[in-house]
Amino acid sequence: MSPTDVTIEILKSIREEVKYVRTELSGRIVESEVRTAAAITDLHGTLREVLDVLRDQHDLRPRVDRCERDIGDIKQRLGI
Repeated sequence: MSPTDVTIEILKSIREEVKYVRTELSGRIVESEVRTAAAITDLHGTLREVLDVLRDQHDLRPRVDRCERDIGDIKQRLGI
């Protein structure tokens, strides 16, 4: 083989390895993006649940305040 043939074979080999690495990296990137998307979706669900709890607590606050005032009035009447 002439030096040119050897160079061409080495370049072909490098090209094939680059294709392999690129394919493997693409697969890993896709897997990573899928995991990230799933995590974001889970986080969104969790945040929605937290928001619902906070809204429920906020909605109950006036009622709790009234109950506490009523309890205070009852205690005062009973002398407790």
